[in-house]
Amino acid sequence: MRNLDKMISLRHLQIEGKRMIGIKFHPDKVIQALVKSLPKPKWHKKSQMVCIENTKENYYTLLESFKGVAWIDFRYFSKKGWQGSDDPTLVIKAYKKRTLAPGEKRCPDHYLNELNQRRYACSTVKSYTGCFERFINYYGKKEITELGEEDIKHFIQNLINNRHSDSSVNMHINAIKFYYEVVEKMPNRFYDFARPQKEERLPEVLSKAEVLKMIANCYNLKHKCIVSLLYSAGLRRSELLNLKLTDIDSGRMAILIRQSKGKKDRLSILGNTILKDLRAYFKSYRPKVFLFEGAQGQQYSSTSVSKIVKKAAQRAGIKKRVTPHMLRHSFATHLLEAGTDLRYIQTLLGHNSSNTTEIYTHVAVNAFKNIKNPLDCLT
Repeated sequence: MRNLDKMISLRHLQIEGKRMIGIKFHPDKVIQALVKSLPKPKWHKKSQMVCIENTKENYYTLLESFKGVAWIDFRYFSKKGWQGSDDPTLVIKAYKKRTLAPGEKRCPDHYLNELNQRRYACSTVKSYTGCFERFINYYGKKEITELGEEDIKHFIQNLINNRHSDSSVNMHINAIKFYYEVVEKMPNRFYDFARPQKEERLPEVLSKAEVLKMIANCYNLKHKCIVSLLYSAGLRRSELLNLKLTDIDSGRMAILIRQSKGKKDRLSILGNTILKDLRAYFKSYRPKVFLFEGAQGQQYSSTSVSKIVKKAAQRAGIKKRVTPHMLRHSFATHLLEAGTDLRYIQTLLGHNSSNTTEIYTHVAVNAFKNIKNPLDCLT
């Protein structure tokens, strides 16, 4: 098989009511020439992609044009159809057109329309739709209008009896309440549900020595930069993967994190140590758009980041299961232990509420160092 060094990625788009195929690629003269030869290509400023009308003929023309020239990434296009899109409007259209099993009821259109109008995230659309459909299909042929509060309580109790997690039960309750209170605009009459008590778990944190061991045991320079950035900037895994070269501001020693959780931009700190490693990494790997890219120039995968962190921890001799998010927890905790104001930590992490950030006060151990253990006092 020919070793292709070029790549394009396809996306579902909807522009002025028309279904379009978005084509994402790194600047390349060959690819640009092929894209121009496609039927009526247009530049879509909002998505920053070239697009063509989504027809069967155009789709096969595109495949034939790039055959033997470039890899085509279908991850966001054909595997799940429009349900794989990151556009809520397209996801909702996909849900409306699904083919269901005989006798199975689908989520009402006005439920989906309300989710769309409120611009809920794709993950919320999928969760709410799945939960609400499980509820209405639990009662078979019984119409939604016939279901009352006791029916809802019975359904929720069934979830609990079948050992659904607390978060799953709460998600089902939220999906049902959304229908009655938001879609149907009924009074908040279902607030007396006995919701599962939220588990209060402390974040798992690594020591500074363990973090240093992990960085020292990274396989190569790219892996070292990934682990170092997750920790030194307190990044979520998705934030790391979405970083572009232009987001690293060495002049201000800051990292711009775009459209993170809650669709917010924020800044985090850039350390001198990681900046030195990033400069060496750039000279060696020469990424073009994203800070971390795969072998074919595509955006790095979340699975790869998890594997890098896991292997670094294993080489460092750390027995507990280490995740990328644990490095973010460690960043916050170590800053707090060093005396950084909680409000600054909240800003760096991008938390909406200080209550979320205050969880780290329960794992910071600097205050414990002045407390004499009573057993030591006996000796």
